[in-house]
Amino acid sequence: MDYQFKDIEKKWQAFWAANQTFKADNNSAKPKYYVLDMFPYPSGAGLHVGHPLGYIASDIFSRYKRLKGFNVLHPMGYDSFGLPAEQYAIQTGQHPAITTEDNIATYRRQLDQIGFSFDWSREVRTSSPGYYKWTQWIFMQLFNSWYNKDADKAESIDELVKKFETNGSANISAVSDDDTLNFTADEWKAMSHDEQQAELLKYRLTYLRESTVNWCAALGTVLANDEVKDGFSERGGYPVEQKKMMQWSMRITAYAERLLQGLDNIDWPDPLKEMQRNWIGKSIGAMVKFKLEPGNKDLAAELPAYLEVFTTRVDTIFGVSYMVIAPEHELVQALTTPEHKAAIDACIAQTKKKSELDRMADTKTISGAFTGSHVINPLSGEKVQVWIADYVLAGYGTGCVMGVPSGDQRDYLFAKHFDLPIVPIIDIQNIETEADPTKEGKYINSDFINGMEYKEATTAVIAKLESIGMGSGKTNYRMRDAIFGRQRYWGEPVPVYFKDGLPHLIKEEELPLILPEVDKYLPTETGEPPLARAEGWKYAEDAAYELSTMPGWAGSSWYWYRYMDAQNGSEFASREAIDYWKDVDLYIGGSEHATGHLLYSRFWNKFLKDIGKVGEEEPFKKLINQGMIQGRSNFVYRVNDADGRGTNTFVSNGLKSQYNTSALHVDVNIVENDILDTVKFKKWRDDFANAEFILENGKYVCGVEVEKMSKSKFNVVNPDDIIERYGADTLRMYEMFLGPLEQSKPWNTNGIEGVFKFLRKFWRLFHNDAWEFNVSDAEPSKAELKSLHKIILKVQEDVERFSFNTSVSSFMIAVNELTDLKCNKRSVLQDMVVILSPYAPHICEELWTLLGNEAGSLSYAAYPKFNPEYLVENEFSYPISVNGKTKTNINFALSLDVKEVEAQILANTDLQKYLDGKAIKKVIVVKGRIINIVV
Repeated sequence: MDYQFKDIEKKWQAFWAANQTFKADNNSAKPKYYVLDMFPYPSGAGLHVGHPLGYIASDIFSRYKRLKGFNVLHPMGYDSFGLPAEQYAIQTGQHPAITTEDNIATYRRQLDQIGFSFDWSREVRTSSPGYYKWTQWIFMQLFNSWYNKDADKAESIDELVKKFETNGSANISAVSDDDTLNFTADEWKAMSHDEQQAELLKYRLTYLRESTVNWCAALGTVLANDEVKDGFSERGGYPVEQKKMMQWSMRITAYAERLLQGLDNIDWPDPLKEMQRNWIGKSIGAMVKFKLEPGNKDLAAELPAYLEVFTTRVDTIFGVSYMVIAPEHELVQALTTPEHKAAIDACIAQTKKKSELDRMADTKTISGAFTGSHVINPLSGEKVQVWIADYVLAGYGTGCVMGVPSGDQRDYLFAKHFDLPIVPIIDIQNIETEADPTKEGKYINSDFINGMEYKEATTAVIAKLESIGMGSGKTNYRMRDAIFGRQRYWGEPVPVYFKDGLPHLIKEEELPLILPEVDKYLPTETGEPPLARAEGWKYAEDAAYELSTMPGWAGSSWYWYRYMDAQNGSEFASREAIDYWKDVDLYIGGSEHATGHLLYSRFWNKFLKDIGKVGEEEPFKKLINQGMIQGRSNFVYRVNDADGRGTNTFVSNGLKSQYNTSALHVDVNIVENDILDTVKFKKWRDDFANAEFILENGKYVCGVEVEKMSKSKFNVVNPDDIIERYGADTLRMYEMFLGPLEQSKPWNTNGIEGVFKFLRKFWRLFHNDAWEFNVSDAEPSKAELKSLHKIILKVQEDVERFSFNTSVSSFMIAVNELTDLKCNKRSVLQDMVVILSPYAPHICEELWTLLGNEAGSLSYAAYPKFNPEYLVENEFSYPISVNGKTKTNINFALSLDVKEVEAQILANTDLQKYLDGKAIKKVIVVKGRIINIVV
């Protein structure tokens, strides 16, 4: 029978599901291997052909590792809390849980029909109470912990209380808020319970504080930086402004150095590791105090004596010509004099429209205003103005920056724009390209450091500042604590209630705190989060639950551990399971998560290790960022009339230069090999029902462009359609064939036919001309064994280095070779089935069974052993020349000497016709190259 892919694929998908073929054992004598994909958010649109790329790669590797004798854990689940489902709920009134359930059903159907070897018994959903119970539990552990810098780890808050009871706050080395109190043990004991809890909140690893956030009024929620683009929400395109709110935060900054050092011990792409290093932003510099002289003397008593800055270039202090503070800095209004208030307010309003990422990245827009106040340079004694500027952020450093136009490009542009002084600091100046004393020149106009080199000057300045009590050396990090709250409905409830204004954890036995029902999914009329709509949702009469929910990254920051023991009801995973699986050996997902999910996951993993719940410092040993499959867009060209208005006539691509046209995206599903199906086009949209076409050679040829795959460009290709036409094995192999896994590449359905033909050709090896199964038990030839062992080695090497595209090409070569050899030998073809099975598992399972093997056991067969002897060349096809003229080719063993070759030539009757009856005078043999017969 010919290759009936539909029947074969349905059969084996049903078999795998019924027999739980890929269920992993938590206690096996085999070595473990944990392969993980970044789990998807189940959107209503389902999968397009770009989504499974990483999943197919991880599945090939998982299947390969099983063949290599590993106990493989390859799970899948859903990151199912999120804004899209909530927005749909707001629009339709349908509960997000219903939408999410429907979307998951679509994803599951699509994933199953691609033939992934997932262990579905371990499926997780972050929106399931059985799952988010443990997300809430981890939050509680963070709340009950502080970071001991001396021990360089998190410890129980009870240990901190013991230290307070014994020695007060003396000698406490902790990551904490800046405004912690100094107190003795007796003073601590004398505090009320609420006073103690308020002070402990300054040390907890999750805590409340006023933060500047991205507030989207239209969505009624705070957005993460990566959800904002150019001042508008990614979803919906609504305006976003900077706003101060009381928010839950997590002290990821406590782990900054460990997060930085850990990058040296993991096999991740260098660009991604560099992104994290830059995000963490370790800087070695100094804190410097500038005495404050307020412009409004009446407010002087309410202001601090100094503005403090952190700088990595303290050596440039003599070049300070102005001070800049963040527009959202708490002192802005107090520092602003009446005559400058209007300009300050306008600058603040403009800044609110930008996200923090935009403010840091934008070097073109110069935005700032003078407050009317001044500070005094502690070393030069110069009075400099205090400005606000949008490129300074309140959460970075101290929210104050010393402006050195002769040493920093951005400061230079700011000073030039506002006509501020530019003070040279070194003897060679190239201000417009940013002068750097570490590379050129010596200091001038700088009092006691004149003539010094960079390192000497830096040391001298810090020593001087320390001697006068105006500064000290310090290591700082750009990374800030992570905001951990969203004013949304569809997220994990925070397991906290408030009493007398202070947060308290609910009891562990009260977990999970279930998301309550609400009448609408919008904020209340008074601006409270949607959870405020829940009737009677209180912890007690005098205790109100937290109304914010957790951010989207909460559930994804530990999910790999839940897969280890997904059904455990008493803990997030048993220590036995954790100790067996340890960590993820291979993680595949997008680089867009570099400073979000991947950073937060490392943070939570380190915390769980600190409290003794896991044994590994890092969660993911090896990470691969798969590239993007881009869309291949097609265009039609509408002819415009004399007034430039579009008509209903469309001209073919090759003729469009003869007309005034407008290009329109057209649905790629009604285009084949760039030829438009004009009948389907007329049915595609009502306004095209009467379309007319100007054809070339009787066809309408579309234009082509490679773009991001999206519905708006009509270039989305549904895997369902590909599988219906060609089968899942073809889809799997074709996605790998498109190019290297890490690179982006365009989808082109036109090329898939070649892969489909290859699978039919492979199927044909096992059948005769009448499509009857026909395999021989005869011994294979040397040529057949050579072809087999070449592919054994090639695929093994390719898979181990994740070069899946080159394997597909090699499979095609091998099958062509075996076809030419008319090979139907069982020992060769059975090994070929095993080698190909990670890529095309359905056809291989069927052939494995037809070969007489136990059904379904192919997944746990042994990968064939490579024998290098079969690749050793022991004979050569010599070109045979007679008197210097090549006549034919004959195979001779390379081990033969000249006399043996001559004897075989004399015995070769076919060769006699080239000798014209003449006697051989001499045989010249150049081993492995040529044979010349002299007659």
